[in-house]
Amino acid sequence: MTTSAPRPADSLRAAGSVTNRLVEANQRYAAGFEDPGMDARPVLKVAVVACMDARLDLHSALGLELGDCHTIRNAGGVVTDDVIRSLTISQRALGTESVILIHHTGCGLESLTEEFRIELENEVGQRPQWAVEAFRDVEQDVRQSMQRVRTSPFLLHTNDVRGFVFDVHDGLLREIDPAL
Repeated sequence: MTTSAPRPADSLRAAGSVTNRLVEANQRYAAGFEDPGMDARPVLKVAVVACMDARLDLHSALGLELGDCHTIRNAGGVVTDDVIRSLTISQRALGTESVILIHHTGCGLESLTEEFRIELENEVGQRPQWAVEAFRDVEQDVRQSMQRVRTSPFLLHTNDVRGFVFDVHDGLLREIDPAL
């Protein structure tokens, strides 16, 4: 099973490094770029916290346009201290009022454990300061993430916090009841 859209390996190599290819794409983009004239405040006053998984095209899946939301992504889409930091800035400095949390089926964090940190320590001689935040039950992890947002003393708006699981096979969101 492949995790990305099929592309001929030769076309990637022909363009040089992936970074070079991306920089060249940016140059083409910038050639036709026009300043949209907007500021950093999301039009829809919403922040989306989601997994970094490359299969999630959040703007398309949610019908979002440039400037509609703040998007905060990390491995698993879990609510860590850094996510709370970003949400706090998003709400207090940039006016967001709603939070949407999106995990997904087939997440790589479901196959990891905190043992990963020990393996890293053995390899590099230093244990990471961060937790892996691995989980076995994606729905329960969404509930935990919702609870972390709702109980944060730093956030102004905790009433409109909703959590979902995105199905990577059919593209549908399934809402998670926080009370179960």
